[in-house]
Amino acid sequence: MLECIEQKKTKKTEVQGEIDSLRKELSSLANVVKSKKLPVIITFDGWSAAGKGSQISKLIKNLDPRFYKVVSIRTPDEKEKRKPWLHRYWEVLPKKGEFLILDRSWYRDTVNAYMFGEISKSEYKRRLEDINILERQLSDDGYLIIKFFLHITKKEQRERIEKLASSDITDWRVDRHDIINMESYEKFMRLYDKMIVSTNTKSAVWHIVPANDKVTAEFSELVTVTNSIKGAVAAEESKTQFSEKPELPLAEIKPCIFKTADQPKLADIDMNRSITDEEYEKKLKKYQDKLFKLQNLCYQKRIPVIIAYEGWDAGGKGGNIKRVAAALDPRGYEVKPIAAPEPSELARHYLWRFWTRLENDGHFTIFDRTWYGRVMVEPIEKITPTERAEMAYREINEFEKQLTDWGAVVIKFWINISKDEQYRRFKERENTPEKRWKITDEDWRNREKWDEYETAVNKMIKRTSTDFAPWTVIEGNDKKYARIKALKIICRRLEERLEKD
Repeated sequence: MLECIEQKKTKKTEVQGEIDSLRKELSSLANVVKSKKLPVIITFDGWSAAGKGSQISKLIKNLDPRFYKVVSIRTPDEKEKRKPWLHRYWEVLPKKGEFLILDRSWYRDTVNAYMFGEISKSEYKRRLEDINILERQLSDDGYLIIKFFLHITKKEQRERIEKLASSDITDWRVDRHDIINMESYEKFMRLYDKMIVSTNTKSAVWHIVPANDKVTAEFSELVTVTNSIKGAVAAEESKTQFSEKPELPLAEIKPCIFKTADQPKLADIDMNRSITDEEYEKKLKKYQDKLFKLQNLCYQKRIPVIIAYEGWDAGGKGGNIKRVAAALDPRGYEVKPIAAPEPSELARHYLWRFWTRLENDGHFTIFDRTWYGRVMVEPIEKITPTERAEMAYREINEFEKQLTDWGAVVIKFWINISKDEQYRRFKERENTPEKRWKITDEDWRNREKWDEYETAVNKMIKRTSTDFAPWTVIEGNDKKYARIKALKIICRRLEERLEKD
């Protein structure tokens, strides 16, 4: 495919007027992007020495630097390797109304890691699937993704790399990866061809740029960017989804099918489970001691652990988390309380604030409320349109699958209490001065929608209790019973994972 791309020669004098006009138009469109709160991601990938840096410089020439960010992607460092491989891309997601321009992207990580033997063939294929998922999730959330592949011929690449390497001023720009990219040109071309074919989707189509001639490349990129933004703005104004006319056939992407486990409905759960004080003290010590040992083994084996707590207001999540945390080495865990999103969080994909809160491998990340607000609170409170909330079930399963593919043990708890028990706890909080801060008008308002929430929770558990991230419903009327059950489940899940390793 790439070898069929025609390399054109364009005289600058012939197109300078059009280039100047396109730059002015892009500057004007950037203001529209800001006013329409359209997040734009532009990726520049391609051959070593294809001119990505210089093309980016020309593209941003007339843009307001307050509303774009250029990020150069290099080989991940040791810190980045301790997070999921897509983590560093989620970290730099632009806010609505801003541009993110990537000098190489998630494609560099994937192709280079495979070519240099850092990942297996199966891992390489899984990463391409991850990329298609990422780009679809962002596109569904309103992001405009423009992907450029800068193509140069083998002869042109060698001349450029040799020229860079021969100068004391520019030789630092040529590294081992560039040399291998040049020496294994045909092998890389076959890999690039397959990569482009399998990731050319309606969510993010590829634009192949003939880059032997820099003027031709600049003109092509300016036309593509301005047309893409205009199309996305027009689609937003007409409330339709923007769809580019692809230059290449679109890839057929099969949806991920997640097998879910049968779970009882909340109304069918026996809420009379309890434990004596004597049993509680004995088992608390037993399981906390065990958890401490398991934490150390997880750290040694670099196994990340993610514990997600959801449940009814006044269900006892805080006390439950406290007993889990008490068993852990404080240097190896973080508790992440999730409240209503901040403005900076609302300006990005809703999963952004969870991706960016993940701890390193070998550490525990404990979420007090989670990404499940997207399918419970938000649709009930009319914060998120029903159609968008429905998409979240798939996105959440994909997110949790990516976490487990990273190596994480994902443990999810729903702390269940009866409606009568919740009322008793609410009144107790109101009548106890030191607990009064825990009860708010919002808690009482949520209680009025108990039936709606129960329906939403049953649906949530049914659609997202997967074999890799199953839900555990904890009978929480007796707080002590709930704490022991949570500790026991955590220990069991970690033991199962360690046995597999």
